[in-house]
Amino acid sequence: MPNFICPNCGNRMLGAERTAGFTQRARGCPKCGFGFLFELLDDYYPAPNAAFFVCDQQARVIGCGRGSFELTGLDDERVIGREVNDVLGLQFEGGDDHVATVLEWGVRALDVAVEVAGERDVAANAKADMFPDYDDDGGLLLVLTPDK
Repeated sequence: MPNFICPNCGNRMLGAERTAGFTQRARGCPKCGFGFLFELLDDYYPAPNAAFFVCDQQARVIGCGRGSFELTGLDDERVIGREVNDVLGLQFEGGDDHVATVLEWGVRALDVAVEVAGERDVAANAKADMFPDYDDDGGLLLVLTPDK
């Protein structure tokens, strides 16, 4: 059975289907009620202080989850609809754009070093885990874990 994770609360669950019953509507989180879940190929355990961001096919943020405000200082209203690299000030080592790679190739990128600026005066160092959305809509789940 596939593993699913809620980008809002981080709840993990197993499920046979990615839709709710006989409809084509995406499954929601039974714990917090968030509108959709991400399917993972493997079980994934985010750190307790991880920040979740959901992006569409064009890398625009469409949802912020647990830990996003604490890491970036940005609330949902200031983030949603904006391109993730710009709004979060993501700077990957070597100038690579791992977000674009995940979206284009549909592959995961795990434990990637990144600087996150957001609204902070000083950029925070973090590790990024990125998961492509395997349904027809595309998009990705971005999980940022601050370095200690």
